[in-house]
Amino acid sequence: MSDLDELAAYALGLSWDSLPAATVENAKLFLLDTLACGLAGSGADVAEPVLRAVRGWGGGPCRVAGLDAGFSLHGGAVMGAYAIHCLEWDAVHEPAVVHAMSVATAALLAEIQSPAHGSVNGRDFLAALIVAVDIAAGLGVATEAPLRFFRPATAGLMGAVAGIARLRKFPAARMKDALGLGYSQVAGTMQAHVEGSPALAVQVALSARAALTACDLAESGLSGPHDVLSGPFGYFTLIEDGGDARILLDRLGTVFAIDELSIKPYPSGRASHGVLSTVLARRADGTVTGDTLERLEARVPPLVHRLVGRPWAADMGPAYARLCLPFLVALALRDGRIDPRAFTPDDFADAALRVVGDRVHVTVDDNPDLNALSPQTLVFHLSDGRTLTDHIPATLGAPDNPLNRDARLDKLAFAGSLACVPLTEPARERLTACVETLETLPDCLDLFDLLAPAR
Repeated sequence: MSDLDELAAYALGLSWDSLPAATVENAKLFLLDTLACGLAGSGADVAEPVLRAVRGWGGGPCRVAGLDAGFSLHGGAVMGAYAIHCLEWDAVHEPAVVHAMSVATAALLAEIQSPAHGSVNGRDFLAALIVAVDIAAGLGVATEAPLRFFRPATAGLMGAVAGIARLRKFPAARMKDALGLGYSQVAGTMQAHVEGSPALAVQVALSARAALTACDLAESGLSGPHDVLSGPFGYFTLIEDGGDARILLDRLGTVFAIDELSIKPYPSGRASHGVLSTVLARRADGTVTGDTLERLEARVPPLVHRLVGRPWAADMGPAYARLCLPFLVALALRDGRIDPRAFTPDDFADAALRVVGDRVHVTVDDNPDLNALSPQTLVFHLSDGRTLTDHIPATLGAPDNPLNRDARLDKLAFAGSLACVPLTEPARERLTACVETLETLPDCLDLFDLLAPAR
């Protein structure tokens, strides 16, 4: 049996009854969190150009969280995925360095709105989502190489294809073709991340569309390449600088990646959250303020330094600033939170913020794991001569340091208030109740009566 045979067999064969209750609960928890991210992103300034472009592709039956327009299915997948990722607030699988929910959720939400494929109940939707996350995260776990392609887009696409193909009940041969056709569209490099370009979220968005395209082509009878994991130009040869498909395949059905995800409490790069949660806790207890901080030393793993250790740039935009620890620390000390509305040219030019940001120094520790986000150490040097040291073994929101339910609901409330069409409190309560009992829902289209205003 080939690698792709095993992958397809798992994606099609996973049974609802085999899923642990805790895994089902986590799937619902992370779905609600991802919907919150999409709501917030729908109202973001950076989403406006994408919305204009997608509207230009024509309307259709597809609704997107927080928006009152109807899109084509492929346009809805693009808009939904972009909104989910554009504020850097979406859940992440830290060991894999994959935002494993983003492409899959947007693509599956578009898929269930297709008139061609019938209604989808809550159990089938959740099982498809779990499969998609397993494959997306598993591809990241199976390599120890640092990112050169943007893994949330590349691995996310492959997971989303499997989830859609499962919902369409493809036979194994067609599932393999769909995965091959998905791999044929894999794209998205780290250059947009390095430059802090909003194109980073476009890569996630286009992967959601590509997943639908791959399944459409396979369903129409087009074949695809099959040695796409370990072939001479396969995923672990070309997209990653090495990797072992056996690690991915041996996890399937024994480790559910959705149980390993981390919720992001702040709309900024995940690699910044260990520092930010500690800085905000110090601000809340009064031990550190922008006025009393003389110097902050953040000793972090190589990946954290690479992702968010970048300097404050005078001409930076919001996407860059969400990945810039000096700016984020200064913002946290000023406002007591990270508000996505504070990423403006006026904030970037704020002299008082810049003074605090210049006191933040990010250095690389001796962690040999090139994909690790923790542990981290912070050393605060204060104006009264004191030195405070904090060790961060696990970042807030990680499985070992989870965000509690009240904090998750606070995130949903805040995110819903930022939507293009804000989510009302009654609608938010109904949405929460609906997702928390999703396995009993006969038709997942009912979600959109709560997520998207009636047209």
